[in-house]
Amino acid sequence: MHEELRLDKQICFRLYTAARLITQAYTPMLNELGITYPQYLVLMVLWEQDSQPVNDIAHRLLLETNTVTPLLQRMEKLGVVIRKRGKEDKRQQIVSLTAKGKAMEEQAYAIIPAGMGRELKECPFQLDDYAKFADELDTIIETLKNKEK
Repeated sequence: MHEELRLDKQICFRLYTAARLITQAYTPMLNELGITYPQYLVLMVLWEQDSQPVNDIAHRLLLETNTVTPLLQRMEKLGVVIRKRGKEDKRQQIVSLTAKGKAMEEQAYAIIPAGMGRELKECPFQLDDYAKFADELDTIIETLKNKEK
């Protein structure tokens, strides 16, 4: 066997597994809010800046618009966002939070940070360690994202 092809030598497997387990840890908290993890990501984008075009949301999440659109349709049925045609460009759809979507920010804040703190309490990292790790992951993401172009 080629040593480079061993599973324990693969960074991709560790990243995939960590992402899957972190998403799994979020699930019970998001269930309390009645949303999925991808919907939570969209909400975070809109909590930072409300009323954005679908393309901007997709770009921010590094997703294609054809992935985000059905997600937004389900969120609209939940009553957390509304979609309207752009005023200047009628082909553009602008996504905005409803009152329910705005209120979910406070609900999420009350549930998620403390919940994830409990999930990771046995992990030896400090807050600064997570920030440094996030910076390192951002470098990987930017490097690979630039290769797509």
